[in-house]
Amino acid sequence: MRIEVLTLFPEMIDSGLGESIIGRAKEKELLRVEAINIRDYAFNKHNSVDDYTYGGGAGMLMQAEPVFQAYEAVRKKLAGRRHRVIYLSPQGRIFNQNMAIDFAREDNLVFLCGHYEGIDERVLDEIVTDYVSIGDYVLTGGELPAMVMIDAIARFIPGVLHNDVSTEFESLRDNLLEYPQYSRPEVWHDRKVPEVLLSGNHANVDKWRRRQSVLRTAKNRPDLLAKASLTPEELEMLDTSKNNLKDE
Repeated sequence: MRIEVLTLFPEMIDSGLGESIIGRAKEKELLRVEAINIRDYAFNKHNSVDDYTYGGGAGMLMQAEPVFQAYEAVRKKLAGRRHRVIYLSPQGRIFNQNMAIDFAREDNLVFLCGHYEGIDERVLDEIVTDYVSIGDYVLTGGELPAMVMIDAIARFIPGVLHNDVSTEFESLRDNLLEYPQYSRPEVWHDRKVPEVLLSGNHANVDKWRRRQSVLRTAKNRPDLLAKASLTPEELEMLDTSKNNLKDE
């Protein structure tokens, strides 16, 4: 996969995505990430890319032309290949695991990072295909959200993870949180690993893990349960656990 990031702070992208799993994926050429400095496409001697907004208001706005020229340079580089342009904005859809999987199917992605009070609406209308937010809060720029999304997307690129099976059973699969996990030693601070995980009975382990995922989701993210496919037995289990809590 090839990812281009249009930004005023390319050093943030280069340093933030140069380590750990993503850094190794780049070294193996499974993933290519290039940060494009929008300031390089400014049309004045001071390399400024912002100006006051029409109609008044606090703060400065990124101008349309430098952003458009930076995008045009990327578009020419892609030579007509299909690509999606993602603008990081609190006004976008909230990013989730399914979106990460969807974006991972693409060969080319372009991330547009705003700053100041945002970007002139006219260039957004012309080049953006997807408006995405990582949460209902405001950050100083789009660089951190871009890096969060790239990290999540890269996990679904074949070969990026040492164990590709891990993406199949991690948190948020089937709208359920991941079950508790344990490693050595068997006893730590007088807390023992659940017996079922030591039994060697894989069917019972799978059953226990599924049960724990359902219970953990009900406790920590009940909003996800409406989208989860639960069996009649699991629904009865949740009703029982709620009643037990009321009796306590």
